[in-house]
Amino acid sequence: MLAEALSFLVRNLVSFFILNLLLRFYLQVARAPFGHPLAQFTVKLTNFAVLPLRKLIGSMRGYDTATLLLAWLSAIVMHFILLLLSPWPINFLTPVAAIGLMMLSLVELMKLSLYLLFATVIVQAILSWVSPYNPLTPMLEAISRPFLSPLRKVIPVIGGIDLSPLALILILQMLLQFALAPIELGVFQYIVIA
Repeated sequence: MLAEALSFLVRNLVSFFILNLLLRFYLQVARAPFGHPLAQFTVKLTNFAVLPLRKLIGSMRGYDTATLLLAWLSAIVMHFILLLLSPWPINFLTPVAAIGLMMLSLVELMKLSLYLLFATVIVQAILSWVSPYNPLTPMLEAISRPFLSPLRKVIPVIGGIDLSPLALILILQMLLQFALAPIELGVFQYIVIA
């Protein structure tokens, strides 16, 4: 019971931190405005870890690699703790377990990135109906535009309603359920068997 409670706390707290790191990274990639309080919160919450790491690791081709690396390292630490708390005996000294842990952390980053995009599209769709001029809209638009634009070229607007967000949500759910979930399970089994 205690191990389950600790696992719950570790997963939720570290995932929240990773989501903020990923949001910070994607806002920079999308060149989104950082004036909104949500963006400011994300920057202030992650500065304590990102700024020192940035001194060691510079950006590559304009991408904030320190933030992305920190998200990956946080996922590694999270999964290491979760595996320690799990009832399965795992030998972390084997190279197979180390590689599996790194792969599991990469899958976690992909999964959280898709969840972040999923939430962005849903909030953006809701705001377009209830508050189209909300200050959050430009930030959300910057993140979702690269994914919605190709769909908007294929899916016509019907009766004044843009169905491309719905199509993107379906695609994201399919990726989460039929691509990442089996990979995550396979990597986990790979670590446990090793």
